[in-house]
Amino acid sequence: MSKQPIGIFDSGIGGTSIFKEVHALLPNEHTIYLADSFNAPYGNKTKDEIISLSIKNTEFLIDKGCKIIVVACNTATTNAIKILRATYNIPFIGIEPAIKPAALQTKTKAIGILATKGTLSSELFHRTTDLYSNGINVIEQVGEGIVDLIENGKINSPEMMSLLSLYLKPMIDANIDYLVLGCTHYPYLMPLLIDMLPKNVKIIDSGEAVAKQTKAILEQNNLLNTASTKTKNQFFTNGDVVVLDDILNHNFNVSYLKF
Repeated sequence: MSKQPIGIFDSGIGGTSIFKEVHALLPNEHTIYLADSFNAPYGNKTKDEIISLSIKNTEFLIDKGCKIIVVACNTATTNAIKILRATYNIPFIGIEPAIKPAALQTKTKAIGILATKGTLSSELFHRTTDLYSNGINVIEQVGEGIVDLIENGKINSPEMMSLLSLYLKPMIDANIDYLVLGCTHYPYLMPLLIDMLPKNVKIIDSGEAVAKQTKAILEQNNLLNTASTKTKNQFFTNGDVVVLDDILNHNFNVSYLKF
């Protein structure tokens, strides 16, 4: 089992930001990445739809022999991971907005959270926010339209700049000093966000923490691949192959998949 791949899925190309962290920390591991871009974004779907898509993605990766699955999507994690863990006999790693470190470290007592509607409206998100946000002004913003632009290769477009300006203004006005990125697509906006936010604002995403948790769970289950043979990293998408290839800097082979 230790030589079997790590499975990673997302509602598109955003989870590649998680793949890059996992690959950097665990270079001996084989991976299979599934981008369900045809159904992106998950954030606007019902809970039942998100669960159904997450099950479909999980079964694809299990059929490919994956030993562990990283749900590299905040919306899928917050809405479906509990059911996935109860249904399948395989470890799952989830991802949710890093509210805790932002809430504990803020000096201005104001933090911003940019996420999808599906994440911000989920029970898990509200539970985490309630736990750590006492006495802190939390400015939540649905990033409507951002995922669509990223999926269409329009990261640096005028449309993106316009959306970000609109979404960041209430946060800047509230004097946030931390911005939490609640979608795995959003780290690809980091250069834009750094330019648009005041210099004192720190940006937090969950990629590194997810990679560390993946390693810890593999170790606990004796599933780490200790062989030093060349690793195989496979990428499948039911969306635009060119966009996924671009986001990976043409360093990996990408296959189109109709499923």
